[in-house]
Amino acid sequence: MHELAICQSLVDQLDQIASDHPDKRIVVVHLQIGPLSGVVPGLLQDAFPIASAGTPAEDAQLQFHDSDIEVHCPECGQTSTAQMNKLICAHCGNWQTQLVSGDELMLQQVELETKTLH
Repeated sequence: MHELAICQSLVDQLDQIASDHPDKRIVVVHLQIGPLSGVVPGLLQDAFPIASAGTPAEDAQLQFHDSDIEVHCPECGQTSTAQMNKLICAHCGNWQTQLVSGDELMLQQVELETKTLH
């Protein structure tokens, strides 16, 4: 399950953010996931508690945001939205396009909250 390795890398990034803000705790982690990324959000959700156990992100919630597939057409110079198995230019129908977005897995935003003293 490569989602666990992805979560471990994510937790490393979150540890760095937490060390930059020692008086805060991580509450919500927003991830942008493209449909061509090869990442299954449900599996990522299942792996996150394992990877984040004992870290500043331990109690954080993951929120997933989808991204569109976009392609650039070298023939007409336009960028357009495409479908998963149909990466053609929506303007001229050219099938020799270049992928602009849709394969990303990106840490988009981290919500922090001031720690409460017990």
